[in-house]
Amino acid sequence: MSFSTLFDAPAIEPPTVDPANPDSSPRRLLTARPSVSDSVFRSVAFFAGCITVAIMLAVGVFLSLRASQALGVAGFSFLVEQDWSPESQKFGIAAVLFGTITIAVIAMCVAVPLALGTALLISEVAQGRMSSTLVTLVDLMAAVPSVVFGLWGVFFLQANVIPVATWISSYFGWIPLFRVADASGQALTEASAFTSSAFIAGIVVGLMVVPTQTSVMREAFSQAPIGEREAAFALGSTRWGMIRAVVLPFGRGGIIGGTMLGLGRALGETIAVYMIISPIFTINWEVLKTGTNSVSALIALRYGESSSFGLSALMAAGLVLFLITLVINFTASSIVARSRSGAESD
Repeated sequence: MSFSTLFDAPAIEPPTVDPANPDSSPRRLLTARPSVSDSVFRSVAFFAGCITVAIMLAVGVFLSLRASQALGVAGFSFLVEQDWSPESQKFGIAAVLFGTITIAVIAMCVAVPLALGTALLISEVAQGRMSSTLVTLVDLMAAVPSVVFGLWGVFFLQANVIPVATWISSYFGWIPLFRVADASGQALTEASAFTSSAFIAGIVVGLMVVPTQTSVMREAFSQAPIGEREAAFALGSTRWGMIRAVVLPFGRGGIIGGTMLGLGRALGETIAVYMIISPIFTINWEVLKTGTNSVSALIALRYGESSSFGLSALMAAGLVLFLITLVINFTASSIVARSRSGAESD
C-alpha cells in the first residue's frame, strides 16, 4: 500500500433509496418562499436606490454638458487662472477654489473639537432626560436655515470676532497665514481690515456643520461594546480612561466619517458665506484679512448677470465642486459603514 493511498479520502457515494422503506430517502432542500411584503419592500428599496444614483448621474451629465463650452476654451488653465472674466476669455477658479478650501479648513478646526466633545457628552456623560434634551437641541440646531446663520454672523459674530482676530494678528503675525498687512508690508490694525474674512466665514460654517458631525460621532460612540466598557471599569479604569481605551478606538471610523461629511457640507455652503465675505479674485493667504471667495458664492453672485458663455463657465466651476464633494462624501460613507460593524475597534 502506497503512502498516498493511506491518506486518500474515501469516496463518498450518493445516498441510495431503499425500495422497501421509501421514508428513508433523503429530504429535499428546504427553500423559503419570500412573502409578498418582502418582495414589495425589496423592489421599492431597489427602485429608490436606482433613482438616487440616476439623479446623481443626471446632475453630473448636465453639468458636464453645460460646462463643455467653457472648458473647451479655457482648458487646463481653468484650474490655475485666478481672474474671473469670461467675457475676455480669461477665467479660472484657482482663487475661488483656494478660498473654498480655506473656509472649509477653518470650519473643520472649529467644528471637529466641538462635535467630538458634544458627542462624548451626550453618549458618555449625560444621562436620562439631560441626554435626550441635548440630542433634541443638536437636531434643532441642524434645522436652522443657512440665511439665519449668515445674518447672525454678519450682525453679531463679526463685531465680536474682530478683537480676537486683531489679537491673533498682533501676537502671531510672524506666521504668514495670520499676518494682516497692506501692499507695502505694513501691519494693519484698524477693524475694517479684519471684516468679511475667511476666518469669520469659517467660524460660521463650522458652527453650521457641528450637528452633522455630532450625530455621526454619537452614533459610533453609542455602539461601543458594553462588555468592553464594563471590563475597563472592572480593571480600575476611570471614566476618561474607559473612553480613551474603548470608546475612542471603537468610534475612530465615526470620527473620520463625521469629519469628512462635515467637510463636504462646508465646501458647498453658499448663502452664509455669500452674506459674510467680500469677494475677490486673487489668492489671499492672509486668512484674517478682508477678502476671500468660494465657488458656491461665485455662482450665487454671478448667475443672474452672466451671458451664455459666462453661465457655461459657472457650470464648469460647479462641476469641479460637485466632483470634489462627491469624492469626499463617498469616502466618508465607506468609512462610516465599516465603523458600524465594529471593524475599527481594537
